[in-house]
Amino acid sequence: MFSPFYRLLLGGASALLSLSARGQIVNPGPVSPTDSARGKQSSKSTTDDKKVFANPSVLGMGPSKGIVVRYERAPQFDVTSQSDPGLIGNGAGRIRRLNVNEFKAYFPLWNRPHLKFVAGFNYARQQFNFRAPDELSYPFYQLLEDRNLRTIGTQLLMLRPIDGRKYFLVRVKGELNGDYRNDPEDGVTRHLALRRYLRTSAEFFYGWKRSPRQSVAVGAQFGYTFGRRSIYPAVIYNRTFSDHWGLESILPARARVRYNLNEKTLFYGGYEVQGDSYTINVNVPPAVGQYRDLELRVTALNTRLRMEREILPIMWFAVEAGYRYYASFSAYDSSTDRVKVIDNTLKNSAVISAEIFLTPPRRFLKQ
Repeated sequence: MFSPFYRLLLGGASALLSLSARGQIVNPGPVSPTDSARGKQSSKSTTDDKKVFANPSVLGMGPSKGIVVRYERAPQFDVTSQSDPGLIGNGAGRIRRLNVNEFKAYFPLWNRPHLKFVAGFNYARQQFNFRAPDELSYPFYQLLEDRNLRTIGTQLLMLRPIDGRKYFLVRVKGELNGDYRNDPEDGVTRHLALRRYLRTSAEFFYGWKRSPRQSVAVGAQFGYTFGRRSIYPAVIYNRTFSDHWGLESILPARARVRYNLNEKTLFYGGYEVQGDSYTINVNVPPAVGQYRDLELRVTALNTRLRMEREILPIMWFAVEAGYRYYASFSAYDSSTDRVKVIDNTLKNSAVISAEIFLTPPRRFLKQ
C-alpha cells in the first residue's frame, strides 16, 4: 500500500515517538472495551502491581503529544483605547485579523519508575493586523500593527510517584516574550536586555490516583495566567465517568468535557483562561509617550469546541472553533512602578484553529 520510503519514514518516526512516550506522563488513550474492563478492577490491583505508579492521567484521555504544530485566527474585531491626554490620548480602530502560529515539542530526559523528567520547547508568534494600516493615526496601533510578538520558552516537568496511589508533580518554565527581534523602520536596530523579556512560571501539585478512572491533585500555580504575575491555588481533577464521557481540568484555569466517539475520534467542549505578558520595544518611530518599552498584559477567556482525529498511526489532526472574551489588554510602564499607560478594550471575537500533532503509536500507549 505504501512505498518503501514511506514505510521507512513512518517506522523511524514511530521509533522516536515510542522512546519519547516512555519518558512522558503517558495518557492511557481513548477508552476501549479493554480499558473499560481495566477501569472496573479494584484499586488493589494497582497497589499490588509494583510496576504501576500513579500519575495525573486517567483512562480515556487522548494520547500524549510529542510534537505539535498549530495555527489560530481571530477575524474582525474592534479595539478602543483610553490614556491620559498628556501621554497618548484616546483612540479607536478595527483589527482585521489576529494570526497565531505555534510549535511545541516534548522529549524525555530521565525515565525511572519512581522519577521522570520531561523537557519541553515552545515557540509562538502572534500578529495583529489592522484594517487600513496606512491610515492609522493612533500611536499604539501603529506600534502594534504587524508586529511579531514572539514567545520562545523551555520547561522542565518532574513526576515523582510515591506509589500506585500518590504522586508529586512539579513544572518550571522560562519564556522570552516580546518583539525582541523587531527591526525599526529607520534602519537602526535597538535591543533591550533579554532579562526585560524573561517570564518565569512554576506549578506544584500533590495528587492521588483514586482509581484508573479518577485522579485528583491540589497545589499552586505561579505565573501569568491572569495577566499579571501572581500565585494562586489550583486543583487537577481528571475523571472518566463512562466509556464515552470524561472531564479534564486544572481549576480555575481551564476545564473541558470529553466525549470519546471511538479510539480514533474525540470531542471536547470547555473553557480556558489565557494570560500573556509581552515586552514591546517602543523606542522606534512612532514613539509612544516618553517610554522606551511597555509591558502588554493580556487576559482572555476562551470557550472552545474541539475535535481530534487520528489520521495516521503516529499523527492526529485537530480543529477548534470558539469565542474569545478579552478581560484585559492593557499596556503598562515597564519600570518598577508598573503604571498603566493605555487601557485597551478589545471586543469579543470568534476564534478558529487547526492543529497537527505527532503521538506515540497506540500499541505503546497500551503497554
